[in-house]
Amino acid sequence: MVVLVDTVSANPVRPRHPEKAARPDALSPKKPDWIRVRAPTTRGYGETRSIVKENGLVTVCEEAGCPNIGECWDKKHATFMIMGDTCTRACAFCNVKTGMPGALDANEPAYVAEATRKLGLQHLVITSVDRDDLADGGAAHFAATIRAVREACPTTTIEILTPDFLRKDGALEVVVAAKPDVFNHNLETVPSRYLSVRPGARYFHSIRLLQRVKELDPTIFTKSGIMVGLGEERHEVLQVMDDLRSADVDFLTIGQYLQPTRKHHAVMRYVTPDEFAGYQTTAYAKGFLMVSASPMTRSSHHAGEDFAKLKAARAALAR
Repeated sequence: MVVLVDTVSANPVRPRHPEKAARPDALSPKKPDWIRVRAPTTRGYGETRSIVKENGLVTVCEEAGCPNIGECWDKKHATFMIMGDTCTRACAFCNVKTGMPGALDANEPAYVAEATRKLGLQHLVITSVDRDDLADGGAAHFAATIRAVREACPTTTIEILTPDFLRKDGALEVVVAAKPDVFNHNLETVPSRYLSVRPGARYFHSIRLLQRVKELDPTIFTKSGIMVGLGEERHEVLQVMDDLRSADVDFLTIGQYLQPTRKHHAVMRYVTPDEFAGYQTTAYAKGFLMVSASPMTRSSHHAGEDFAKLKAARAALAR
């Protein structure tokens, strides 16, 4: 793959991932038959796209190149990505743009609330880029967005997928005080792969973050997810399950890593559907209230339906 840098025009085009431009291409094996998605062409997809653009919003569906965008947007399900489209970190798996972000838009919470109303969302997922440049990592902006949606759409349940707020004392408490229904923070991979896959993060900090949510507010559902196919071993995945259960995490997602470009981490292996089914069975046996494990599983895929199942599972335990 060739990365072109325009140094001639008045507004040169900046590479999406400048930190990866000089890396040699990483070649992945050919995709198996069980990984297939259709191009998004439906009317529902077009209507969702129009509402997103009209409100000047960013979605992780587009920025991360999610393979499920056609299915989700056809159902008017979208995951809004707040605080801009540029991340301060450069994870080896992620297709979100990297660099120094711009200033926060104080009107963004209202825009998210308005788009939620127009789409008629019963369950909303809000995520963000990492904002290590901000003193609170963007915690107050998350809280403001939650409050704006609550005011405009009081019956909409809210799920957030947050950064790790590493070295941002007090940030987590601000977000939890806004009372999202689901607090999701993804581990992404097993500890042994962090230096090559997620170098800016710390595995046990992320575990502690999730544990702390439950200490602050036990009524909030907690959720986390990993990708497989990055070189992890099965026993490492099982250890991640144990670590998450020790932190009282309710919901686990496991999906296949797919390489965004040849400059990103290669797919080391395509995990079979039978292996995913085995992971799901094992995770339920370890005590998770909800598990989604399949090649195409993503954090926000079927989030509304899964939230209903999550509530039902908790209610069943309380009987």
